[in-house]
Amino acid sequence: IALGLYLLAMLLLGWFWSQEPEAFNVQEVTQQSAEQSGRPLVSGYTSVETLKQVAGTLLDKRGGYLSNDVAPPGVWLDNMPSWEYGVLVQVRDFSRALRKDFARSQTQSTEDKDLSKAEPLFNFDNRKWMLPSSESQYQAGIQALDRYLVRLSAPEPKAQFYTRADNLNNWLGDVATRLGSLSQQLSASVGRVRLDTDVAATDADHAGEKMVETPWLEIDNVFYEARGQAWALSHLLRAIEVDFADVLAKKNATVSVRQIIRELEAAQEPLWSPMVLNGSGYGILANHSLVMANYISRANAAVIDLRNLLSQG
Repeated sequence: IALGLYLLAMLLLGWFWSQEPEAFNVQEVTQQSAEQSGRPLVSGYTSVETLKQVAGTLLDKRGGYLSNDVAPPGVWLDNMPSWEYGVLVQVRDFSRALRKDFARSQTQSTEDKDLSKAEPLFNFDNRKWMLPSSESQYQAGIQALDRYLVRLSAPEPKAQFYTRADNLNNWLGDVATRLGSLSQQLSASVGRVRLDTDVAATDADHAGEKMVETPWLEIDNVFYEARGQAWALSHLLRAIEVDFADVLAKKNATVSVRQIIRELEAAQEPLWSPMVLNGSGYGILANHSLVMANYISRANAAVIDLRNLLSQG
């Protein structure tokens, strides 16, 4: 009886911990942060503060950070760790963009000292629980972002954030690559025979065929990783819409950003099924991965259109 009650308690706790965090209002959170710290809302503040909040959600949500748990019920869960990894991928990409593009005026300029510390901290092993733990490294990365934010919003700024079309376009290139990869993985939930696109272009006549299919036990992991990336990316794009408002308006690209956000938010609608179903494309049962692939592909297409707009004079 005691063992049964323990397993029931762990089951309920695991279910509670597996609930995905709600979306937060980017502008409200940024405004509250600025008021509490007494800092002005300078260009770039919203983007950096949003990145901090997205990374902080990994540590502060229900159950905390679960990817490196070694005790029940966390060690039994896989959907939420996959969601966490999806969020972490976007945190890593955006922190790299901050260090490489947004905080530098040109390729020959010096990189920011705090951003150069934050990026490798977020790239720390996401499953390590021994000292130093993943949580401690990610918390240190958040603190490095906050130090950058303090210098950025100082009366005499000692840090920079450049809102240029080329900087934004570079990051969007990484976004398009991520979304394209996710779309392929989600579509592979239904096995398909495809031409081998890895062959050289000059040898196209001899391209063979290969079976592409996501292993059955990994289908839900890919699904929840996609939801995590969509959750993080939708918040970061809302921040970009604020900080790059002038650039987007000049390029007539504001509507494109909002369309991407809409597709990503649609990918986060509640899943009413108790499990991720993997029916065939036109079968009796639904295939949730294909539905998700539709939204991700549409978002990716909108990102490509947005990059084209930003590239135009």
